[in-house]
Amino acid sequence: MNISFLDNWRKKRGPARGVAVFSDSESDREGVAELLSECELLRMQAHRAGIQLDDSATSLEALDQLLPRWRDDEESLLWLGNDAGLYLGTVIVRTVPGAFWEVWPNGQPVVRLVSGREIDVVASGHEWASSGVPELSHVYAEVAEA
Repeated sequence: MNISFLDNWRKKRGPARGVAVFSDSESDREGVAELLSECELLRMQAHRAGIQLDDSATSLEALDQLLPRWRDDEESLLWLGNDAGLYLGTVIVRTVPGAFWEVWPNGQPVVRLVSGREIDVVASGHEWASSGVPELSHVYAEVAEA
C-alpha cells in the first residue's frame, strides 16, 4: 500500500518494530484475520521469485527456499519479518483445525490453538527473516502436529 502520509510518518519515527492490532469486540475475528493475511511486502517478494502464496504449508516450504536478499536492508528486514510471521499465522489459522487469531491486550497478534497454546508467529517471522531459523515450514509442522 502506498499512502503518502504514512511514508512521512515512517521517516520521522524510524522503521517498524512490530505489529499491533486493536479490536473492539470478539466478534471481529474474521476482519482481524483478513487484515493480518495481507502481508503485502512478503507477497511482493514471493511474486518476484515466482512463488505463489496460496495459504498452504507448501508455500511456506517455498518461502524457506528464498534467497535472503532483504537482510542488507534493515527496514525491509523488519517489515518482512512482520509479514512472514503474519503469513505463517494465516496458514496456521486457515489449515489447522480450531486455530484462530488472538490479540493480546497490548495489540500483539498471536495464534491460539485448540489446546490453549499461543504461538507468537510474528517473533518466528522476525527470526526467519533475520537468520532463516526456524524455517517457517518447521514451525508450521510443529504446530500442525500438536
